[in-house]
Amino acid sequence: MKKLRGLIIMLLISLSLFGMTACDGENGKTSTYEQITAKEAKAIMDTDHDYIIIDARTEEEFAEGHIENAILIPDYEIKDRAEKELPDKDELILVYCRSGRRSKIASEELIKLGYTNVKEFGGIIDWPYEIVK
Repeated sequence: MKKLRGLIIMLLISLSLFGMTACDGENGKTSTYEQITAKEAKAIMDTDHDYIIIDARTEEEFAEGHIENAILIPDYEIKDRAEKELPDKDELILVYCRSGRRSKIASEELIKLGYTNVKEFGGIIDWPYEIVK
């Protein structure tokens, strides 16, 4: 019985510590990006006006076709360019790439840089809507 009680206490402590690391404590904002679907991203684009779309692919891929109004910032350049090109860290940022791998990397980097409203929606290969060529 003592072992069970000890395990329960350890579990509760672990969960408490996990809960404290999920927020930044100062203002309670989450410290992770949100994964959404292409359909959800499109709905935001169709109804909201205060957002930025980041294409995390290469310049060559971007030139082949991209989502209208997207800003090209390859995943490997996010750390160096984000704060200059994305000054409002609370603005809604939608991020995509080709398949979803690089957009996740870029989204994680944005969160590390202090951005608070990042939504990653996968890759353009799964984007069923119009693109600009």
